[in-house]
Amino acid sequence: MASKSVEGPRNAPVAVVTGSDSGIGRATAVALAEAGMDVGITWHNDRHGAEQTADEVRAVGQQAEVEQMDLARLPEGADAIDRLAERLGRLDVIVNNSGTGTMTPFLELDLSTVRHVLDIDLVGPFLCAQRASRHMIAQGDGGRIINVTSVHEHQPRVGAAPYCAAKGGLGLLTQVMALELAEHGITVNAVAPGEIATPMTGQTDADVTTEKRAGIPLGRPGDAREVAAVIRFLASPEASYVTGASWPVDGGMLRMGPQAGSHLSDDGWRRP
Repeated sequence: MASKSVEGPRNAPVAVVTGSDSGIGRATAVALAEAGMDVGITWHNDRHGAEQTADEVRAVGQQAEVEQMDLARLPEGADAIDRLAERLGRLDVIVNNSGTGTMTPFLELDLSTVRHVLDIDLVGPFLCAQRASRHMIAQGDGGRIINVTSVHEHQPRVGAAPYCAAKGGLGLLTQVMALELAEHGITVNAVAPGEIATPMTGQTDADVTTEKRAGIPLGRPGDAREVAAVIRFLASPEASYVTGASWPVDGGMLRMGPQAGSHLSDDGWRRP
């Protein structure tokens, strides 16, 4: 996990951030670049967005490489991890950020939708982390795996059965990986965002300080950079003794329950 040298050959650590063409992924890629890492960027549909992320990484003096990744096509979708590791020379950090969801009542779900969500949100991260771990073990100097889950890793939401199942599974997978990979110096943690102003929530470039959310104790949605800051810490040498944990970044939503936090329309709950 060395820092970038000023002179001589490059020895910058390398991070791969999946789904980094926008939102939390883009904010994370830029935050890790600002911390001195070269960054591998993946995209599914938005190549232009991924190239914009790469430009931001290069603007702070770090290398960036871009690869398409389709986690609905497994196992070959995970090949992008190996290609990025080869092009960037090594792999020290992987952030499993790619995700999808559905808002469909349980009784109306079809099998293809369930499998699609589980592949992208659970099986895909499993395979990407497995590929990344093998590179880290071969290098012999440890690494960091950070899985972006959700508050729905911990609590349910009506209409999101496969999403909640996948995120809950990824949270427990994180704990198993932390146990099994510790002997190799690899830490594994989850970051569990609440409502964050991103394209996925229909709030692209929103000023979160002007958005009111009665059911969230801090009274607003989060900014993608606030999630990225926690990921940056977990990817850093300072987090070397942190593993197997889930870090909510939710403005206190989990204290309310995500269902209540997103459905309350006034501040009446604040008064006894």
